[in-house]
Amino acid sequence: MKRFIPFIAKPPVVAVIRLQGTIASGGRGSLNDAGLAGMIEKAFRRGKPAAVALSINSPGGSPVQSSLIAARIRRLSDEKGVPVHGFVEDVAASGGYWLATAADRIWVDETSIVGSIGVISASFGLDQLIERHGITRRVYTAGQSKSMLDPFQPEKAEDVARLRTLQDRIHARFIEQVRSRRGSRLPEGRDLFTGDIWVGRDAIDVGLVDGIGHLVPKMKELFGDKVRFVGYSQRRPFLSRFGLSLGEAAIGALEDRAAYARFGL
Repeated sequence: MKRFIPFIAKPPVVAVIRLQGTIASGGRGSLNDAGLAGMIEKAFRRGKPAAVALSINSPGGSPVQSSLIAARIRRLSDEKGVPVHGFVEDVAASGGYWLATAADRIWVDETSIVGSIGVISASFGLDQLIERHGITRRVYTAGQSKSMLDPFQPEKAEDVARLRTLQDRIHARFIEQVRSRRGSRLPEGRDLFTGDIWVGRDAIDVGLVDGIGHLVPKMKELFGDKVRFVGYSQRRPFLSRFGLSLGEAAIGALEDRAAYARFGL
């Protein structure tokens, strides 16, 4: 009833955005800007929140989607004057850490894994396999780079050099994002951009995060015990709620499992 009585102060609201899973432009359950846009907009605009808390658990994925999601969060934070706090659960690595940099302050558990500020590309070389089975690969292109890194053809030095150039450009943008958001909190003369990872307090020591803290107690510490939490999480596609598209869901789960396994999770 208090909300209907004028002149009585309402308890502060913290909007909690759940960001869990791999980051990709498509796929069921993956994090991407198109799927998260409405949820993020509502979190900042509904109920005049005192803060937005990001609950992050992601091994990374698409650099473009990571950039788009983080940029949306920053734009709304600046537009609405709402501070953002990031809370890392198991892992915020690679693109997951890119998402964390959207926060003004980043908090971790003692055992959270943070970092992996780098770019990775993985594939298979199958040219010898098909040759042993008497299979001939035939590729016809208009444009000499059209079949770059074809896994069914022998690896070409010029293709690898081209890939490394692309990776270096993406890596440079990732580094720029971290430096622009973490600023003076990063130690001078320390290379944090090798793809290495840190755990808990080690991540504090190198300036990638701000402290140890869990979402509910930290928000109560900052905004009082009466703070109210409003959760926002990504909706699953309608049909998947009824167990349909099980094959696609199983493949997605395996991909997620492989991504987390890179960090021993």
